Formats: sequence, structure tokens, C-alpha cells
Amino acid sequence: MQVAGIALSALGVLLVVSKGSLSGLTTGKFGTIGDFLILLSAPNWAVFTILSRRGLQQHPATWMMFYAMGFGWLFSTVLLFTGPGIGEIGRMTPDGWLAMGFLGVIVSGLAYIAWYDALKVIPAAQIGAFLYLEPVVTMLLAAGMLGEPLLLASALGGGLILLGVWMVNRSA
Repeated sequence: MQVAGIALSALGVLLVVSKGSLSGLTTGKFGTIGDFLILLSAPNWAVFTILSRRGLQQHPATWMMFYAMGFGWLFSTVLLFTGPGIGEIGRMTPDGWLAMGFLGVIVSGLAYIAWYDALKVIPAAQIGAFLYLEPVVTMLLAAGMLGEPLLLASALGGGLILLGVWMVNRSA
């Protein structure tokens, strides 16, 4: 049941990012760079989750979050100072600073702690299924905030993702 759920969710993700054109995935002609990054985020986060599970055996969730954020900050700072990004800081609006704070504290900080706390008590494969929800949330936010159309294929893919996540966690 869990394997079928993972496969169903993966198919749903492919439907969402390809906007129903699965043949475009084989030719590399699908969606935008954002769609491609969403597609890559799942295996990237799966590896991160497996490596984090090992770290949680030796460190509390808050320290693991601190390490992950520290390394992310270090690598981002290098890119900031070596690229054109440093000049953009002075042009940030109050809304931009508010968004940065929200992303840093709520979306990243608290979310990492919650993820690590869950990872301590839930098997990695089971919690990993929740990663498939990312394209669904992205699709809904893009529709609501950016006015992007909700396609039938995307809605079907979102439904497959939800069903697959339910199957993975129902059978556990």
C-alpha cells in the first residue's frame, strides 16, 4: 500500500509539473525553471531527510535545524557577496524585509524544527511522502496569488498526490 501510494503521488507530481503533458518530460520541454526545481526538490529533500535522521540520533531537533540553517546561510552568503545580490539589499522595501523575515523564521526555522521533531518519531519513508504535497501547495498558491490557471491535469495530479500521501500514511 505504501509503495503504491508513493508511486501514485509521484505520478501526480509529474502531472502537476508537466501540466498534463507527460511526453514533455522525456523531451525536456515542460513547464518553467520553477517546475523543474520543484521536480528536483523531492529527491534532494529525500536525501536530506535520510542524512538528518542519522544526525537526530546524536543531536536534538533544534541543533539540527541550527546546523542546517547555518550551512545554508554560509553558502548563501558566499553567493551574495560574490554575485550581484549585495547591491539589491539597499533596494529592499519594508514588504521585502517582512517577507524575508517570514521566510526565515516561519517557513524555514519553525518548519525545520517541526520536520525534525516528526522525523524522530515517524519513519523517513512515511514522513517523506508529505514532500509530495509541495507541488499541490505551490499550484494552489500560484492560482490564488498570481492568477495562474488551475488546469484539469494539475487538479487530477493534485488529487493523485493527496490520495497517494493518504495511502502511505494510512497503511502505517
